[in-house]
Amino acid sequence: MKFILAALVLQCASVAGGAAQSRVVKLEGQVVCCAECWAQADRTKVAFGTAEDLIKAQSCVEGGDPTLLAVREGERFALYQLEPGKFKLPGRNWLEFVGRRVAVSGTVRKKGEAAVVRVDALDVLAPSPAEQEAARVVGTEVELALKDLSGVEQRLSGLRGRVVVLNFWATYCAPCRAEMPDLAALQNEYAALGVQVVGASVDAPEERAKVLQFVRELKVNFPIWTGAGVADMTRFGLGGALPGTVVVGRDGRVARVISGVVKPADLRRQLDSMLDASAAAGPREAGGQVASAKTATREASSVPS
Repeated sequence: MKFILAALVLQCASVAGGAAQSRVVKLEGQVVCCAECWAQADRTKVAFGTAEDLIKAQSCVEGGDPTLLAVREGERFALYQLEPGKFKLPGRNWLEFVGRRVAVSGTVRKKGEAAVVRVDALDVLAPSPAEQEAARVVGTEVELALKDLSGVEQRLSGLRGRVVVLNFWATYCAPCRAEMPDLAALQNEYAALGVQVVGASVDAPEERAKVLQFVRELKVNFPIWTGAGVADMTRFGLGGALPGTVVVGRDGRVARVISGVVKPADLRRQLDSMLDASAAAGPREAGGQVASAKTATREASSVPS
């Protein structure tokens, strides 16, 4: 009996000690994919959360790096590892919050040298810098003039009247290669509905042979324009990291900016929504024509997605 009582006393003392090490907090800061990415610049001067940062974050978070909350304390930042508590993540991880400014409530404890915050509540206070830049572009008209593979100048404004999926890519970009079959499938599926996929290559002019080989290998079935650069991507609300995709409406205005690899199902929903809106604005029978055309093109598509 004395042994049992002693064990219970030790257990209670251990629990009390653990509780004493935890404290309830309310913190405001920016969600960071990992300490290494955060440390690449002086964050009092260089903002975190650009398009390049968000693309890199995908590999960091999915690779298992602890996601952090960077909380400013004077001229320094304190980093807290994020751990789900009562707050239920909408996805498998914290990726969708990376770069955003958030307010969290929960408890903080020490885990070795790291401070860990168990998140019971989370509110998004501001989008990431990349999201803010993209938002400034959405709804505006942005011109792009490049040459096609025959050396003829092509302009984005020349495609007005169609919905354009403008994809920035390069032959040396592995994620670009991975998403090409999906873009080819979209071209097959939606071409009859007035959607045009265009690939804007950022390869150097002297790499034309590589571009042609890439097009043949990947069986690219949409126009390829060459000579794109970081400045062009920046004007569309993208950073310099590849790939990047912009969806442009029939009116020539940017409807959406996507950093990183496209998600085919998500992009299809975007296109369907834009096409449905166009049909609703036209004659009553247009909706039926769009639906039947969509069924026909989907059945005809032979490009793997």
